[in-house]
Amino acid sequence: MTTLAPVLLIPGLSNSGPEHWQSLWQAKRPEYHRVQQADWETPCCDDWVRTLHACILQIESPVVLAGHSLACATIAHYAAKHADADGRVTAVFLVAPSDVEAPTYPPGSTGFDPIPLRKLPFPSVVVASTDDPYVTLERAEFFARSWGSRLIKIANAGHINTASGHGPWPEGEAWLEQLRELQS
Repeated sequence: MTTLAPVLLIPGLSNSGPEHWQSLWQAKRPEYHRVQQADWETPCCDDWVRTLHACILQIESPVVLAGHSLACATIAHYAAKHADADGRVTAVFLVAPSDVEAPTYPPGSTGFDPIPLRKLPFPSVVVASTDDPYVTLERAEFFARSWGSRLIKIANAGHINTASGHGPWPEGEAWLEQLRELQS
């Protein structure tokens, strides 16, 4: 039996509360770990990327990243800075990638724009909603194409978070597990 790579969950702005899918998945799966950023409200991209890199290195095996919202931009910046990362990242699952370049994006984050648009050096999946307030579907499609990601579109799912009714989110968990299995 093949052991699947552990998952490193990377929340976006304000972290992911106790009813968010990231928190619920982590609570039931011991092989799921979580990035803890120093500043969840006014993040600096360099700090978030540095913390992400340190967390990846702490896990003693290759890892699958699962980011939500601003974490998607963080992962894109991480990939641009640490392109090979010694093979530590086997795949990424990018949910509701926020468009930090849009005028509607909440103020307070620094250094996340422009979003790197190079093909990611590992297999990736982008999950986007047709009515996300932080990214248009067209922009999410553009990100997915630029990153070389498979795109999964879900209708009327908002920001794919607790507020949009995505607490446990079993479909997302199944997609992530499929991605993990493909990399084993």
